[in-house]
Amino acid sequence: MSEKIVLYYFDGRGKMESIRWLLAAAGVQFEEVLLTKREQYVKLLNGRTKIDMYTEGLNDLMEMRMILPFKKPDEKQAHIGVIQGKATSRYFPVYEKALNNSQYLVGNQFSRADVHLMEATLMLEELFPTILSTFPNLKAFQGKMRSLPTISKFLQPGSQRKPQPDDVYVKTVMEVLNIQIP
Repeated sequence: MSEKIVLYYFDGRGKMESIRWLLAAAGVQFEEVLLTKREQYVKLLNGRTKIDMYTEGLNDLMEMRMILPFKKPDEKQAHIGVIQGKATSRYFPVYEKALNNSQYLVGNQFSRADVHLMEATLMLEELFPTILSTFPNLKAFQGKMRSLPTISKFLQPGSQRKPQPDDVYVKTVMEVLNIQIP
């Protein structure tokens, strides 16, 4: 994204000053919208709350998928069923509805919730290739996200995107974290 980062805060240091420092040190240009009225804060809070809600739900869903390689062989099949069931009955219907007549999950701007949704849908398609077949809004959203130059580049071979976990990955994680396989 070539757009400038926009910071919303009061006309003072507070908790935002550390972020200003980090952005300045990294050479990232940013703009500020100074909060001077309660209505600005309430509007911002409502939009940020939705982003956080969607992101936390996606984190829960992705965690179910991420722990799959670490399950015992006799537990994996049952866990796969749990993932598919919860994705299609609990999580995806919420995002499908949110994307009805909307390009993004919250408002008219791209947010971290959109990135997490893209990641989650791709992760689950690796496990269940047709999982989005009954979710046309999610499928269309995924297509729009793929067309963004930065996302398209990240999906290309040779990017820093990591492959699905394999046995070597699982063994390395277990050794580094000093977790004994029962």
